[in-house]
Amino acid sequence: MNICDIIMKTKRRTELSENEIRFIVDGFVSGEIPDYQMAAWLMAVCVGSLTEKETGYLTSAMRDSGNVLDMSEVKGVTVDKHSTGGIGDKTSLVIAPICASCGIKVPKMSGRGLGFTGGTIDKLESIPGFEVNVDFEKYTQIIDSVGTAIIAQSGNLVPADKKMYALRDVTATVDSIPLICSSIMSKKLATGADCILLDVKTGSGAFMKSYSDAVRLAELMVKTGRSAGKKCRALITDMDEPLGNCIGNALEVIEAVEILKGKKKDRLTELCIALSANMLEIAGAGNIDQCEEMVRRAVSEGKALEKFSEMIEAQGGDIEFINDYSEIFKAEYSYEVRSSIDGYIASINSEEIGYCSLMAGAGRKQKDDKVDYSAGIVLNAGKGDKVKKGDLLMTIYSSTVYELSEIGNRALDAVIISDTVPDIMPVVYKIIK
Repeated sequence: MNICDIIMKTKRRTELSENEIRFIVDGFVSGEIPDYQMAAWLMAVCVGSLTEKETGYLTSAMRDSGNVLDMSEVKGVTVDKHSTGGIGDKTSLVIAPICASCGIKVPKMSGRGLGFTGGTIDKLESIPGFEVNVDFEKYTQIIDSVGTAIIAQSGNLVPADKKMYALRDVTATVDSIPLICSSIMSKKLATGADCILLDVKTGSGAFMKSYSDAVRLAELMVKTGRSAGKKCRALITDMDEPLGNCIGNALEVIEAVEILKGKKKDRLTELCIALSANMLEIAGAGNIDQCEEMVRRAVSEGKALEKFSEMIEAQGGDIEFINDYSEIFKAEYSYEVRSSIDGYIASINSEEIGYCSLMAGAGRKQKDDKVDYSAGIVLNAGKGDKVKKGDLLMTIYSSTVYELSEIGNRALDAVIISDTVPDIMPVVYKIIK
C-alpha cells in the first residue's frame, strides 16, 4: 500500500477498505508514516469526511493500537459513560455511585482538564488522600466489590489517539465529526465496558455548538459502538448555560455531594437522574420508568451517598469532607458580582464564565499548570430568575486577590438581563437509541 494513493482516494471521496485504514493508523503509530503525510490525510478527511463504515474501521484500528482492557473478572453488567464536556459538568461524580447502588458496575477512566476547569480527575484529587493512579488489578477489584471506581487513564490505551489528536490540534483538523467520533469511541471501546452511554452536549458552552452537529455526532457514535458489539445510547443535552451552580474542582465535588444527599432539585439533578436511568435501562435493570424510580429511591434512601463514600474510602480518600466541606474548600479570597439592573436573567454565556474560572485558577492554560482546587465560581442565580439591582449573581473564589475585580467585571458582562422572562429549554433534548 502507498500512503499517497490512500490520501488521494480520501480526497476524491473513494471509500477506503479496513486494511487501508489499519495501514494508516499502524504506520502512523510506528513512525513509518510521517506527520506531514498523516496531516494531509486528516485534512482530506476534514474536507471530504468519512463514511460510517470507514469511521467504524478507523475507530477499531485506533482501539487496537494499544491495550484493550478485559473486564471479564468483574461480575455483572458494566456500563461506562462519556460526556463531551461543558462548564460545570460533574455528572460522573453523581451517576457512578447512583448506578452502582442500583446494582450495575460502573468502570470509569477519566482525564485531567486542559482549559476552563479541571477534569473529573482534578475534581477527585481535591479530596484529601484520594488516589487516582490505581493499577488495573486493584481497579477491577474495587469495581467488583464497591460497584464503581474512577481512576486516571493509564497504560498503553489508544496511543493512536494521543498522536493523532496532538497533530489535529495544530493542523486545524479537530472539527471533523468522524474524527471526533473515532477519538471518543476508540477510548470507550478500549476500556472494556459492556454498555456505553453518551452525553453529547450542545449550546454556547459545548464543543458542539449547533444542535444538528450534536445529533450527527451522537448518531454516528451510537452506530459505531453497536458495530463494535456494544450496547450504546446517546442523550443530546443542553449546555447553553453552566451546568449547576458551581464551577471549579472542590466546589463541584461539594455540589455533587449535595445532589447525592437529596438537597438539590435543579437542572443538574434532573440531568443526573436522566443519565442514571438510561444507564440502568441499557444494562437491563428494567424499563425507563422503573429505572428512574430506582434512581430516585437510591438518592432518597441514602444508598447513593453511601456508595460514594465506599468508593472514596476504597481509593484512599478521607470521607470526613462529606459532612464538613471546609476539609476541601479553603479559598483565601472571594469577590461578589452583583446585578447592576432589575430584570430577568435572559442568558449566561457558559464559555465566558468558564474563562473567568480559568482566570481565577480553576483550570490550566498549559498542561503542566497546577490547579487551584478551591478556585471557581458559585452562581446564585440562573437563566429565568428575577433579579433586582444589587442582588448577588455569583461569587468568585481564588487563592490570589490579583485580577479578581477584572474577572468579576468580565463575569458580569457574561450575564444578560432583560425585561422579559426567557424561554427555558429542556435539559435533555433528544435520546438516540
